[in-house]
Amino acid sequence: MKKLVNMIFSLLLILVILAGCGSSAPSTEGKDNTEETTKADDIISVGFSQLGAESDWRSANTDSMLEAFSESEGYSLIYKNGQQKQANQITAIRTFIQQEVDYIVLAPSTEDGWETVLGEAREAGIPVILVDRRVNAADKNLYSCWVGSDFELEGKKMASWIKAYTEGIGVEPSDLHMVNIQGSMGSTAQIGRTRGLANAARDNGWDLMAEISGDFTETKGREVMAALLKRFDNINVVYCENDNMAIGAIDAIESAGKKVGSNIKRGEIMVVSFDGVNKTALEYAKEGKISCIAECNPLHGPRVKALIEKLRNGETPEKFNYVDENLFSSVSGVDEVVVDGQTYKIERNY
Repeated sequence: MKKLVNMIFSLLLILVILAGCGSSAPSTEGKDNTEETTKADDIISVGFSQLGAESDWRSANTDSMLEAFSESEGYSLIYKNGQQKQANQITAIRTFIQQEVDYIVLAPSTEDGWETVLGEAREAGIPVILVDRRVNAADKNLYSCWVGSDFELEGKKMASWIKAYTEGIGVEPSDLHMVNIQGSMGSTAQIGRTRGLANAARDNGWDLMAEISGDFTETKGREVMAALLKRFDNINVVYCENDNMAIGAIDAIESAGKKVGSNIKRGEIMVVSFDGVNKTALEYAKEGKISCIAECNPLHGPRVKALIEKLRNGETPEKFNYVDENLFSSVSGVDEVVVDGQTYKIERNY
């Protein structure tokens, strides 16, 4: 009997020990899950709809965003390339809404046609930040804020440089025979840069002979320039609305047996451009093949991240946030230009 009692006691002791071990395991697992959940809650999800990869500027802009919203910075970035199609971007935004991201960043392909999908984002309570280009919407509350360049100011600065340089070398305004290779039609950059030149041509009496889109690509810039050279025999200024088109245009000019340069009094064709990102274009500027480049800063990632931090803290950021930009030129004769009372120095080191 005593032996049986000892056996029962031993079994009870084992059960108590096992029960104690079993109770500690769930406690540890629960703690780990809580920590993981807390970490997941700290991650900020951002959906980024980029319009495409049509130029070196666009690629640099995308890289800046990817770097700013990395996992190491506490972000989860969902990146979608729209491939220059607005329909793709609208689909991407609706996907972001379904995924319940915290913020949407949009680099719109064109200005029109966004009201419906941006209204859907607002109904879902997701703030939208516009990058680079703007949207044409009567209700400005469809997006929280915008960050980018003043494209019309870029055009005004370039026109002021052309005016100062040509006057300095003694060329009459009526002797300037210009063509404009435009960017993608309807984009904010195209609208602003085109307006800047068109207004200056009208005010100064320049002969603006043609405005044709090159879609911001080198290939199209080459094609358009080749066609313009066949159409006109007196072109002496080519206004390219980005560097990639300028590179294509220069190739077409040289292939036609003509010389690129700033000495238009001796028959050279002067090319000016925008962006200042493409390495070849910057080398051309140093060589004088591109006479002047109006900078368009693509590094928007840190700026967008700062705007998101303001929104997270309950602050209201400025609606429109402009970046500072320069003029690059190795051509002597113009050291600064004045636009709307503001002086802009010409950068020689770039």
